[in-house]
Amino acid sequence: MNSLPDTAASDASDPERPGGAADAAGGAAAGEAPAKGGAPAPAGRTRRHRDTTLPPWAFVVPALLVYAVVVLYPSLAGVVYAFTDWSGVGDFAFVGLDNFRTLLDDDRALESVSNTLLLTLAVVIVQNGIGLLLALGVNANIRSRSLLRVIFFAPAVVSPVMVAFLWKYVYNPDNGAGLNGILGALGLGGLRQDWLGNPSLALWSVAAMVVWQYAGYSMVIFLAGLQGVPVELHEAARIDGAGTWQRFRYVTWPLLAPALTINLMLSTIGGLKLFDQVYAATNGGPGTSSETLSTVLYKEAFVFGKFGYSTAVALVLALFVAAVSLVQLRYLRAREVTA
Repeated sequence: MNSLPDTAASDASDPERPGGAADAAGGAAAGEAPAKGGAPAPAGRTRRHRDTTLPPWAFVVPALLVYAVVVLYPSLAGVVYAFTDWSGVGDFAFVGLDNFRTLLDDDRALESVSNTLLLTLAVVIVQNGIGLLLALGVNANIRSRSLLRVIFFAPAVVSPVMVAFLWKYVYNPDNGAGLNGILGALGLGGLRQDWLGNPSLALWSVAAMVVWQYAGYSMVIFLAGLQGVPVELHEAARIDGAGTWQRFRYVTWPLLAPALTINLMLSTIGGLKLFDQVYAATNGGPGTSSETLSTVLYKEAFVFGKFGYSTAVALVLALFVAAVSLVQLRYLRAREVTA
């Protein structure tokens, strides 16, 4: 008769027996937490913690508020002001499409559109061409490739205004240490020009400084694409007898399609909205030979006080950049699939 309680006690203490320690653990999980000293605590004294975890969307709200105040509100306000005669201060009146009609009749604005397109075309072609050549060069197995990458990329991190002032010094026709001085020292004095003062050369001189600054940026993107090309493909092509040009044409170039898409998109958008270098180097001159849409809208707002008209120009520029970018992106994405 006395052996039954002893057996039950041994079952409860043995974790290998059914109904032993497992039942005790189940009781603890059900809320009967053991008190200090091993005695189970009363169920009514169990402490319950309330879940205070924030929902995921709560972490996005601060960033959205900042974005709305800094970007969305000014953008929407600019769309509204494009249809007004606002001068920057005081009241304004809605004028409908008058600002856009003025834009179509403004010879200076129309010339700036032509200049913007020519500048963008030059920057896109030359910058990406030089960037690709630099990437191919520093991707080779040479000892100084790390140093060359730093040197070529360094101008991209310099302020565009600083670059413009640097190149104004280089372009200064009276500077013996500038471009004209170098040409004279090389016996090419006949090529010396007033690079920023000549209406036929000012725009291309600005394009040259933009290419100098951002060719290294394009190089880095192309270099990332080159390092993603499997070495086995080049080795297989070399074994099949493919030369250097053939390996580049049929192996490297198709696999560079994503990098080319990024570079073309960035350089096109940057060229269409180019302002800093143009304004700091030539102020749109001489005359209107280097005016761009960005410099026109700036002068209309802050020089002539026509904020309503300037926002209309800005709206046209934004829509133009968006349209060109979407068409370009669609074509380049399709090229990536077929490459």
